[in-house]
Amino acid sequence: MSKRDYYEVLGVSKSAEEREIKKAYKKLAMKYHPDRTQGDKGMEEKFKEIQEAHEVLTDSRKRQVYDQYGHAGVDQSRGGQPGGADFGDIFGDVFGDIFGGGRGGGRQSRARQGSDLRYNLDMSLEEAVRGKEVEIRVPTLAECDSCHGSGAKKGSSPTTCPTCKGNGQVQMRQGFFAVQQTCPTCSGRGKIVSDPCSPCHGQGRVEKTKTLSVKVPPGVDTGDRIRLTGEGEAGELGAPAGDLYVQVNVREHKIFARDGNDLYCEVPIGFTIAALGGEIQVPTLDGKVKLKITPETQTSKMFRLRGKGVKSVRSGAVGDLMCKVVIETPVNLSSKQKEMLEDFEASMGSGKHRPKEQGFFDGVKKFFDDLTN
Repeated sequence: MSKRDYYEVLGVSKSAEEREIKKAYKKLAMKYHPDRTQGDKGMEEKFKEIQEAHEVLTDSRKRQVYDQYGHAGVDQSRGGQPGGADFGDIFGDVFGDIFGGGRGGGRQSRARQGSDLRYNLDMSLEEAVRGKEVEIRVPTLAECDSCHGSGAKKGSSPTTCPTCKGNGQVQMRQGFFAVQQTCPTCSGRGKIVSDPCSPCHGQGRVEKTKTLSVKVPPGVDTGDRIRLTGEGEAGELGAPAGDLYVQVNVREHKIFARDGNDLYCEVPIGFTIAALGGEIQVPTLDGKVKLKITPETQTSKMFRLRGKGVKSVRSGAVGDLMCKVVIETPVNLSSKQKEMLEDFEASMGSGKHRPKEQGFFDGVKKFFDDLTN
């Protein structure tokens, strides 16, 4: 079945910037995450499609290949890597030393190295903002302890392939033409195991579940990923292992919504304090703080608390907390309270106390007057 266009999957244009793509991904990931769709297979496939589109479009190299060649250029089956090309990550420069650095040169052929793996890590907003060290269990193909990845029985070792002389490739000549092909004797490995290891059946790898400790830096967000170099599947016959990518998903919070480094929340207030002003207490991730409400505050007004947001994982800059006040109409009024409100309403007189209301009805009147003229 043909795949949908990645830009269409995320609902962004082909000229969309990375920030716009990440924002669209975060919104869709929250909507279609398996924790929220409760086993709906169709929604799970949708979530996987969204993740795949995000991985390609937020990687500059993969995106360039995709824009030029489409899905064929980033097909996972071409090269054994998720998404085809090198699996870049957002922490490649900042946290490369912490997690083992770059992939480096000198690796054996891509066909022989171990596959990269991905682990989905769910976190609360508090954990993502403050950072956390977590232990994860990852099922993988690990190096065989008996043969140490060689595939040969203990006491023996693989021998050089006599057909390709260890090159893994052979040339077939016909007239003026020469075609290079994978060696049929060793399947491109360059070595032959005559006496295979029993535990791994000559593969050099066995199925294991390994426990890893992952240091999640403060400030990560949904869509961010951490690369653990060499913690993916072991390579064939002692070849280098792939990498493990820990994909972060931040669960929806009951109070705060996050946009980049800023946090947003709604704060209900009574109409008395909205009219007269005063101080209220509002929540932050570090506890309650006082917020001064100015007199004559209208509903949906936004108040900014600087430095009460999230510290950026890249720049170290700290975002703000944006509090939107929502004026709450009192309920369950007594007869006396209702009478007092009626007296208050009668005292309001002309529309000078409610300029928006007066302006609205003046506009409505003008609209109908223009229709009749």
